[in-house]
Amino acid sequence: MKLIVNHSSMQPIYEQIVDQVKDKIMHGELGAGEALPSVRTLAKELKVSALTVKKAYDALEEEGFVNMVHGKGSYVAFANQSLLLEEKKKEVEADLERAIRKGRSCGMSNQEIADLFQIVLED
Repeated sequence: MKLIVNHSSMQPIYEQIVDQVKDKIMHGELGAGEALPSVRTLAKELKVSALTVKKAYDALEEEGFVNMVHGKGSYVAFANQSLLLEEKKKEVEADLERAIRKGRSCGMSNQEIADLFQIVLED
């Protein structure tokens, strides 16, 4: 796993790590059951202290993105379902907004657009 840390950023390094790992988990690059590098290995790769990486892992664990395995500094990554659903909801809303704009640009009335996007969900 490659992470890019911007040492000149105003954002603390551990927060940069958290954001990048969450992004990789959410995009399926780190899947369920896939162990993240140990704290020591990741710290060596990033040339930062193990404490910085531990802070990042603690934040990821608190947010529900990783679980400690056997207490040996090894972590298992998985997508936080509530955040994954929130991301998908944002994608659907953005797609819908684009479709509405496109409909209006094609001269559709609000009623025609509403009729077009009427969705019936069945159990």
